[in-house]
Amino acid sequence: MLKSGSTGLAGYRYAHSITQKLLGSFSLASQGSANSPGVQRRPSQNAVSFFSVGHHRLPTGKRVPIMQPDHLVDVREMMSQAEGQQRDLIRSIECLPASGHLTSLDQDLLMLKATSMATMNCLNDCFHILQLQHASQQKGSLPAGTTISWLEPKISLANHFKNGAAQNFPAEINKPASVREEQSIAEPCQLTREPEEINPDEELEDICDDKEDDLGAVEEQRSVILHLLSQLKLGMDLTRVVLPTFILEKRSLLEMYADFMSHPDLFIAITKGSSPEERMIRFVEYYLTSFHEGRKGAIAKKPYNPIIGETFHCSWRMPKSNVATDAGTNSSAHTPSEQVTLPKDPEGQAEPDYYIVKFVAEQVSHHPPVSGFYAECVERSMCVNAHVWTKSKFLGMSIGVTMVGEGVLHLLEHGEEYTFSLPCAYARSILTVPWVELGGKVNINCAKTGYSASINFHTKPFYGGKLHRVTGEVKQNMTNTVVCRVQGEWNSVLEFTYNNGETKYVDLTKLSVTRKRVRPLEKQGPFESRRLWQHVTESLRDGDIDKATEHKRALEERQRNEERLRAETETPWCTKYFLKDGDGWVYHKPLWKTVSAAQTQQTDSN
Repeated sequence: MLKSGSTGLAGYRYAHSITQKLLGSFSLASQGSANSPGVQRRPSQNAVSFFSVGHHRLPTGKRVPIMQPDHLVDVREMMSQAEGQQRDLIRSIECLPASGHLTSLDQDLLMLKATSMATMNCLNDCFHILQLQHASQQKGSLPAGTTISWLEPKISLANHFKNGAAQNFPAEINKPASVREEQSIAEPCQLTREPEEINPDEELEDICDDKEDDLGAVEEQRSVILHLLSQLKLGMDLTRVVLPTFILEKRSLLEMYADFMSHPDLFIAITKGSSPEERMIRFVEYYLTSFHEGRKGAIAKKPYNPIIGETFHCSWRMPKSNVATDAGTNSSAHTPSEQVTLPKDPEGQAEPDYYIVKFVAEQVSHHPPVSGFYAECVERSMCVNAHVWTKSKFLGMSIGVTMVGEGVLHLLEHGEEYTFSLPCAYARSILTVPWVELGGKVNINCAKTGYSASINFHTKPFYGGKLHRVTGEVKQNMTNTVVCRVQGEWNSVLEFTYNNGETKYVDLTKLSVTRKRVRPLEKQGPFESRRLWQHVTESLRDGDIDKATEHKRALEERQRNEERLRAETETPWCTKYFLKDGDGWVYHKPLWKTVSAAQTQQTDSN
């Protein structure tokens, strides 16, 4: 049993002794010889990863020779023992009462937990570096035609991450079937990295309504939050920090980006503006109304971190009668040279009475975490392409997320492009009732028309002030004239004041929300967000945090192992829907390319 008083000092000595023992073994491992006892490994001594090395076209029945790292088996066994002792220590601390002379929330004990965990994490990183070093040395000394593959992996590796390369691994039979599925190979028919055309007719109106207003799990896991905070430092990058499962939303970050499009009527109405000024103001209105529906409830929770290669598809159907138009503005108001000709329906079907907005998102990078998303309305000749790199930092009693990246809205009917950025997001009061606010300055620009907008999301001052306040103005840059000012709250009421004295109010709480349409799970690919995270989501809905954590860990372990494998084999990752373009990412078949090709074809036929 732990005793009060010298707890912190004893903990530091404990961590230091483990470090010294293991560093000694690391030293041996880095200079071990080929005759090391570690080479004579028994099958039961399963290290984190080893390599089997062989040649192509080996005669049938010949045994593949095994080349194993010197001393790494001994180091792995010693680390396993240390990890067991560390787990026992953590268990002893967590079993202490919540009140009394010595509690599980004692500052010294929290520091001890953090120190021991940091020590083991550091040593695991060192061990992995030694493995990589040994692998590179083996690769450099092997004859031509030799291949390196994993031997007895602890986690089944998904072929999806190797972009279609086929290799089979046995599943771990002692794990639940759903966990084995998350760690196992995807179906052969889904291994292709070729883009898949999603038929909107297969998508059904979404019936999921997972509001995040329940504080139950957060209240019950207060000690876990305190333990997590004890490991963080001000300004620390949280990209690689594994956060507890109970603070998660029941959706992926990719789906959250889709929910920003929940007002497709306002999106489509942008291109129907009668003038460049009106179109810029409409875009600002759509932009400011998108964030409210992107949040699922008042409680600040975190969406799932998408794994690399994860995708999300959906669409919206918007009745044409519901989209605002300008009096006296119609398609005939444009000259033939301004019209955009799109390919006609080969079947000559009757034109539907609704617009379709299609959306696709993909996680194109893991480190740094970058998402690409694209939406288009073909009939209105408009599309938006964006890429976002989320950078999170610990700020004491809050967490800040910077959205690095840029989006571009293309109005092909007018030949206009609107570039825009995204505000920062903050999760405040993470120890009590966590809530979200937006902050920072964003800009929207249209180079062709000379109109721009500057929008400020104001964070609440320490004393006084309003929550969720936003101000902005739309300006004609050539004359430096402000044509519209906006103020209000981004999750409540916005007030637009025009230079002619008119005022317009937009109550976001009364705006109609169009439900997105998503394919049923059985029709989704294994790396589409909802199917990929379905077991985590189901467990969270059932309130089974332990099971949700198990499923989440299985997905994360698979991603980490695949990332190591690609690094060791120097295999680049190939994206499915987005292509690298300078510092950004662009959809592989954007509407502006389709329109350009259609116009070229029409010119040639004439």
